[in-house]
Amino acid sequence: MQRHPAFMPIVVTLLGIAMLSLMDAFMKGASLAIGAYSAAWLRAAIGLAVIAPAWLVAGGRWPTRKVLRLHLLRGVVSTFMALTFFIALTKLPLAETIAISFVAPIVSLFLAALLLGEQVRRRAITGSVLGLAGTLVIIGGRLGSGRLDDDALLGLGSIVLSALLYAWNLVLQRQQALVAKPAEVATFHCGVATLVLGLAAPFMLVLPDLPTLGHLGIAALLTVGGAMVMSWAYARAEAQLLVPFEYSAFLWATLFGWLFFAEEIRLPTLAGTALIVIGCWIASRKPTEQSAI
Repeated sequence: MQRHPAFMPIVVTLLGIAMLSLMDAFMKGASLAIGAYSAAWLRAAIGLAVIAPAWLVAGGRWPTRKVLRLHLLRGVVSTFMALTFFIALTKLPLAETIAISFVAPIVSLFLAALLLGEQVRRRAITGSVLGLAGTLVIIGGRLGSGRLDDDALLGLGSIVLSALLYAWNLVLQRQQALVAKPAEVATFHCGVATLVLGLAAPFMLVLPDLPTLGHLGIAALLTVGGAMVMSWAYARAEAQLLVPFEYSAFLWATLFGWLFFAEEIRLPTLAGTALIVIGCWIASRKPTEQSAI
């Protein structure tokens, strides 16, 4: 039986999401130990030390000005996306943080309309309403449990900001994958983060102990590997096909949150996640000619 042409990109996307979800678990532990900033900067620096030599040995060349501009833009966006995400991880359960970040695919549809001139469909509006409802259910569950303290508010604010940046990142990721190979994408991904976050290193860097450094090393390898395989997949299939598979991250987050941090999943988180996933599925469906606006 002949496989669907997008079979391998889907499989590779699922692999990349599993790798990045495991990275999130290691980064949560490291962020709790030395702070989100230090963990984010060291992860980027270690990742750069791993991937840059490999890219150069494989014949990597300095990109053209147009491609470099795209590398720099996505690098800055993804740097602050990751930093705010890691801050949220120190304040909220892993699965809850991942669940709220799922609004990003919906937001990315509107950003694609704004930045790329794509048409906003009725399905996108319906999906965005469901996504917002799901996010409010998760936040409402935290309110109902009486656990919405200052730390939780900081975590919620951080993950909402991270999700908005992630939406922009999804648009840029597809553009970047079409003009650069995976090793180049990963090199500039880590390199830009190292440079941007490094500006504050003399004032904010906290050096880790050996176990934490080991966790950061594993996280860096997972980041590089995840960035490369996701770039490979997005270069071979449309974003609207692959983005829905991002939701498998919730399953991994639930598992790793339980294994690493003994976190329990609460009913409002499950209900809110279901609404967000349904909303994203509706928004990302390819329209028929009759239903297109």
